[in-house]
Amino acid sequence: METLGREQPFSVCVLTTTRADYGILRPLLLALQEDPAFDMTLAVTGTHLSRPFGMTVREIEADGLPIGVRIPILEEGDAAPAAVSRAMARAVERFGACFQARRPDLLVALGDRYETFAVCAAAVSARIPIAHLHGGETTEGALDECFRHCITKMSYLHFTAAEVYRKRVIQLGEDPARVFNVGGLGVENALHTDFLSPEQLERDLDFPLFEKPCVVTTFHPVTLEPGSAGRQVEELLAAIAERTDLHFLLTKANADDGGAEINARLDAFARQAPNCRVAASLGMRRYLSALKYAHCVLGNSSSGLLEAPSFGIPTVNIGDRQRGRLQAESVISCRPEREDILRALETACSPDFRARAARAVNPYGDGNTSERICGILRQTLRSGGIDLKKKFYDIPF
Repeated sequence: METLGREQPFSVCVLTTTRADYGILRPLLLALQEDPAFDMTLAVTGTHLSRPFGMTVREIEADGLPIGVRIPILEEGDAAPAAVSRAMARAVERFGACFQARRPDLLVALGDRYETFAVCAAAVSARIPIAHLHGGETTEGALDECFRHCITKMSYLHFTAAEVYRKRVIQLGEDPARVFNVGGLGVENALHTDFLSPEQLERDLDFPLFEKPCVVTTFHPVTLEPGSAGRQVEELLAAIAERTDLHFLLTKANADDGGAEINARLDAFARQAPNCRVAASLGMRRYLSALKYAHCVLGNSSSGLLEAPSFGIPTVNIGDRQRGRLQAESVISCRPEREDILRALETACSPDFRARAARAVNPYGDGNTSERICGILRQTLRSGGIDLKKKFYDIPF
């Protein structure tokens, strides 16, 4: 890549596939947009363009961020294994054509989703360098585990959320000079979002959310435990049914095998549970505002580990979906069984544990992540130092 004397900005394409990764990426997107060194555009796909998941591309449009391409790949309402494989095939084919027509200087991708894996595979074929965020983490209950490590090996630059994850990426054979511990973007969101007031949030949801202590709840399928989604969500709902002293804000599951079953059961339960409200997608600002005023977080979403500790509130982390991730002292892990969930929830709501959570330190950084990433991208692209013929970095035993 020849960059000496270059005057035009570097074209950076950022991939977003779900409401979750867009919310995490948002501070980086704004930083890239404001930096004259970059011409940033978004590649939008996955659940953003799916009606059952709320067409969350509208949130991106409302933010005014530049969308370069919109590429639908999902089959409406179907995330069975064969449908996931077909979605990946469409992603490789359609993004392959996109990358042939548009050749950004860099693709930025976050996380571990199957959609992200497929798009990165197309970028590798097109010889487009990839910068990967949140590599080196482990989620032992999910297929995402292997997709994440595959994306690591396809990527050139690595921005990890903690030092232990940086070391793990190096253990996968990546040169330490290309692996940077920058912290988690979710912490930056938690510290710097312009939050809604409790009254605004209640009006938006048409529900008196904070008349009782509020528990923000998200439960996704555990994809390495096939067939378990229905049973596990019923255990969760049975526990919720016993806590009529609390209000529960339930956000729907993602586009994984078992997600549609979970969502149908959430809807059916909420229709006869006056202390519950279900939302298909809250969007980043409403979701983080709910966390700010919540009594605690419940479920198996990564946000309970990454963002919730920055608000000083407890998290009840259910089952194995997030097993292996760093956890703050504010996190209680339990089995996906009614009695275990109830015990953990009782502990999380106790004054002693809430005081402990308020003092907990978030292990995912200090909230200056996007500034660090932009600086490293500028330096790397200006140096012309990207050589896709990577050498495997061996660690002596």
